[in-house]
Amino acid sequence: MKRYLYLLCLLFSLALSGVEKKPNVICILVDDLGYSDLSSFGGTDIRTPAIDGLMKAGLRMDQFYANCTVCTPTRASLLTGRYPDMVGAPGVIRQWEKDSWGYFNPSGPTMPDLMSKAGYHTGMVGKWHLGFKSPNVPNDRGFDFFHGFLADMMDDYWTHLRGGVNWMRRNKEEVKPKGHATEVFTRWGIEYVKEQSADKKKPFFLYLAYNAPHFPIQPPKDWLEKVQKREPQLDKKRATNVAFVEHMDHEIGKFLDAVKDLGIAEDTLIVFSSDNGGSLPHGALNGELRGGKQDHWEGGIRVPTCAVWPGTIKPGRSNELGMTMDLLPTFCEIAGVKVEHEIDGASLAPIWLKGAKGDPNRTLIWIRREGNRRYQGRAYYAIRRGPWKLLQNTGFEPMQLVNLSSDPAEANPKPPNGKVANELSRTLMDHLQKAGKIPWRKP
Repeated sequence: MKRYLYLLCLLFSLALSGVEKKPNVICILVDDLGYSDLSSFGGTDIRTPAIDGLMKAGLRMDQFYANCTVCTPTRASLLTGRYPDMVGAPGVIRQWEKDSWGYFNPSGPTMPDLMSKAGYHTGMVGKWHLGFKSPNVPNDRGFDFFHGFLADMMDDYWTHLRGGVNWMRRNKEEVKPKGHATEVFTRWGIEYVKEQSADKKKPFFLYLAYNAPHFPIQPPKDWLEKVQKREPQLDKKRATNVAFVEHMDHEIGKFLDAVKDLGIAEDTLIVFSSDNGGSLPHGALNGELRGGKQDHWEGGIRVPTCAVWPGTIKPGRSNELGMTMDLLPTFCEIAGVKVEHEIDGASLAPIWLKGAKGDPNRTLIWIRREGNRRYQGRAYYAIRRGPWKLLQNTGFEPMQLVNLSSDPAEANPKPPNGKVANELSRTLMDHLQKAGKIPWRKP
């Protein structure tokens, strides 16, 4: 009887969402992609047909934000639906304890936990970056299958080492694949969808996380030569970054082709995003947005994002606000599973499926903690409500106030005076008091 009632509730939930059948769900997350490092986002020296094709085939979110301006916190928010400091991950988790600024501590079920509850097989391929030991490895945080890299950046895309250590795993077993990491992850992603499509007993959820285009910027030699020949005006740093992104795009295209060839494209929701903005010192470009990776200017946190589900999500563009942490409640609503614990994200399903409007005055908060000489272990913050944004870019810098409607380039920030600044400051302090209860070091 309980099982019968559960099925009825599940069907009712799907009907409310406008979803007749549970789709497979694939979340593609790339690393440090510049906002204009796609030809569909204004890049004139770069060619990215695969990702451009996704943007055209689905709903492009023009005001979608990463939860942080660096890697770990955004990934923690993706998997929990929470602000990163609410799950112990305000900064980068590293293998060296003295340089690590977080300890992943979910406050409830993770995204794969919930998708499993909805009847999905859950797999992850690629970059994890949320811990190195149990319980903070993918198989202990809800994933049925993991094939990827536990650490942060790779010292080399061919050796796959970090600090001389091999962090490549198949589930919990160490593996030593050969080849460029971007190609390795594509191959593993294709293997996973082929295996799950052959099974057909249940839908699957795949989190496919590429290390690229995070530095070191290492495209295959022939890709760099091709770009240099086509774009002779570029200096080597920019040409190398362009080649790196184009190689990644090519590999993502191979993965997307595999999904089509398997005949599951119309039964699959694909979401594409980046964990933060492009790194300007490494040749990335963020178009007209100010700043880049590590900054709370728009170039550090606004990321190219789209949702594709042929026949279900109408292609177009949306200016509604979204954030990485929104993907957990969105996927859960579409999958028909209820989120019963506290989260900070909001479902985007009504926007994606029905063209609904979001809350234009929604409050969004950013935090990042880091320990090098620039930051010295301090956290720094930003908060947005409506067009107003209060931000700083280090813990030593005063807050600045911008209005994104009248000053989208953030060229003329003002001192944080007046009613709006006071209200944003109070809301941020309320968040800090709540997050202050959560340890970011291993208990």
